[in-house]
Amino acid sequence: MDEYQVHHKIEELVKAEQDLRDSAADQAKLPERAAQLKAIEVQLDQCWDLLRQRQAKVHAGDSPDDAQVRSASEVEGYRQ
Repeated sequence: MDEYQVHHKIEELVKAEQDLRDSAADQAKLPERAAQLKAIEVQLDQCWDLLRQRQAKVHAGDSPDDAQVRSASEVEGYRQ
């Protein structure tokens, strides 16, 4: 995925996240909605990580195309 594609994916995910947060969900669907939001947040973290990897590779003189999406467990395990 190149930077344009990653940015486009981020925009799609942010829109989906906003739509979920703005929608009026009944109480029965709250667990499903929470799971959808968590999945979107993980995908966003993966996209941002991929962009950071690409930038780091450019700064190191490597090809940004060598960057790869990391697993959800790896990305979510980072310290803030």
